[in-house]
Amino acid sequence: MPQSLPRLTSVLCFGTLALTGCGGPLSGPRSLDSALNAGPRQIQGTVADTAAPEEGMAQAREATGDTDAEMIEAYDPWEGWNTKAFDFNRRVDRYVLRPVAKGYNFLLPDEIQTMIANGFDNISFVPRVINNLLQGKIKGAGRELTRFLINSTAGVGGLFDPARDVFGVQKSRGDFGQTLCVYGVKPGRYVIVPFLEPLTIRDGVGKAIDGALDPLSYVLPLVWDRLAMKAGDIVNDRSLNLDLFQGFEESAIDMYSSVRHAYLQRRERICRE
Repeated sequence: MPQSLPRLTSVLCFGTLALTGCGGPLSGPRSLDSALNAGPRQIQGTVADTAAPEEGMAQAREATGDTDAEMIEAYDPWEGWNTKAFDFNRRVDRYVLRPVAKGYNFLLPDEIQTMIANGFDNISFVPRVINNLLQGKIKGAGRELTRFLINSTAGVGGLFDPARDVFGVQKSRGDFGQTLCVYGVKPGRYVIVPFLEPLTIRDGVGKAIDGALDPLSYVLPLVWDRLAMKAGDIVNDRSLNLDLFQGFEESAIDMYSSVRHAYLQRRERICRE
């Protein structure tokens, strides 16, 4: 399955996310780097703005060797706790989310799952618009507004993506963690929490801000309604990526360090876009 390095380990934490509701072609292998941007296969390949992570690969990308990235990776003072939380999240994905996603995949064809993923992505355009503006990416914000208008009308409420498929308007990545980085905020400690994907302190704050900006937080003000919607989104995404990490888990000598390295390298690249 292709695309993207743009929500454990992002996908290994997919299942754990579903339990709490926290944050292209249809075939082919994906890399560890792409997994860390966990998301629907059709959607992930649409990011413009130099989205190297969005390019699917059969193998994990090589490390950039960047000195700053290495320093960031080394700042993991909570490794003892993080390792335990990481193992817990992997078990949740293996024994809870993946079996549920398999059943879901059996009931719904990929085309329907992709439509659902497109719909969730279309609704969540607001944080991308705001963060592109805050980062001075006027063209990126314009693309997001254009995509929303086209997909909400010609795309039947966002279930289809004519903005990309017909007009060639690509998605623009933008999150508040990236915005904080642009303004000079350091990543802080690397941390893994049960039921959440890997984060740094900076990206955790950014994810909370993005959640507050999400239109679903206003359309569905009740916590349980939002949790149900988020769980549905995550199960749908996991179903579209059932084979993710299979080969990597079998070949990786140190899964925790590999995921940490890929995550921090990816965030460093995003920060520099």
